[in-house]
Amino acid sequence: MSIIGWLVVGFLAGGFGRIVTGAEKVGCLATIVTGVIGALLGGVLFRVATGDDFDAFNDFSWASLGVAFVGATALLLLLQMFGVREKRR
Repeated sequence: MSIIGWLVVGFLAGGFGRIVTGAEKVGCLATIVTGVIGALLGGVLFRVATGDDFDAFNDFSWASLGVAFVGATALLLLLQMFGVREKRR
């Protein structure tokens, strides 16, 4: 997936994750970073849980967006659980 693809998936996954968890709204860059880190976390969780090398991570698909969404949501829930708050400027 190209860098543009990662940014789009990150933005969508981070945005959907913020909606689901009720996390405070931040800018586009923080949402993209949350989504991309969530996509990496979701990919690791998927591979550990299934033991399968999922090929959808190389291309944009609904499956890759779903895994990124699950990872971003998990990341946001972990951040809320530990009380990490994002600084607003």
